[in-house]
Amino acid sequence: MIDVSGKSSTLRTARARARLTVARETISAIREGRVPKGDPLMVARVAGTQAAKNTQLLIPYCHSLPLDYVGIDFALGEDSVEVCTEVKAVWKTGVEMEAMTAATVAALTLYDMLKMIDAAMEIRDVRLEAKTGGKSDFRHRFDRGLRAAVLVLSDSVASGSKKDTAGEAVSQMLTDTGVIVDEIAVLPDDKPLIISWLRRASDEDHLDFVITTGGTGLGPRDVTPEATRSILDREIPGLAEIARYYGSARTPHSVLSRALAGQRGTTIIVNLPGSERGATESLHAMLPALLHACQMVNGAGHLETFSRSITS
Repeated sequence: MIDVSGKSSTLRTARARARLTVARETISAIREGRVPKGDPLMVARVAGTQAAKNTQLLIPYCHSLPLDYVGIDFALGEDSVEVCTEVKAVWKTGVEMEAMTAATVAALTLYDMLKMIDAAMEIRDVRLEAKTGGKSDFRHRFDRGLRAAVLVLSDSVASGSKKDTAGEAVSQMLTDTGVIVDEIAVLPDDKPLIISWLRRASDEDHLDFVITTGGTGLGPRDVTPEATRSILDREIPGLAEIARYYGSARTPHSVLSRALAGQRGTTIIVNLPGSERGATESLHAMLPALLHACQMVNGAGHLETFSRSITS
């Protein structure tokens, strides 16, 4: 199985469809309640629901998901039955396979219920129609490349006695997302130096956002949050809160972070922990909201999460 332990849980939805072609007389039998085995639509709805909830038992590499909703509807045509399924879950991975499995098993159940009166049926066009909740939903489109900088705050890294890994890892994450990283800088844990650098990055370089790593803990030299707060126009508490929430599910030490985030002009400044793992996990948790915040700062407002059509 693919390791999804590092992913954040989001609302995942998927819609799928299957088509069963039948004789016109079969449609009449369904409508008039003359199918010998009983109501095929009711039984197929139950079968499809059970199939969605047990997809991981049928397809080896599917994860076990706590499904929140399974909906199955039918559309009777002149010579076909359309099976339409929708599945929802708040989880770390998508529900496409659950929706497609539900559609397939519902269609198979219809076939089984109707085969004694229609030997020429065919199951066709099992397909995924749409999905939401994956990374593609949070890849925001800009008319220019977003620009960022990474500021590593550590006495030991600044003195050369320790190698930086957190800043490099954060820079790579941003680059992989399509963000242009203008600079990776290193400073000691010195409040005036930090303030001066952040002011320059915001007021002169006009970066979209600045990511700092280090100096967010309880050590006597940890002053990053104090330096950051002193130059912010306003704070954005939710960014730091989601990082601590995400981290607390992986290590209890994350609640000790004093990291904060906020806005200076049109630049968003975010504090991350100094460890590579803590920094990358925190950025992973807040990145969708951080990218959306850049849109809002530039006047785009809230954009609705879209349902991505598979056929478009």
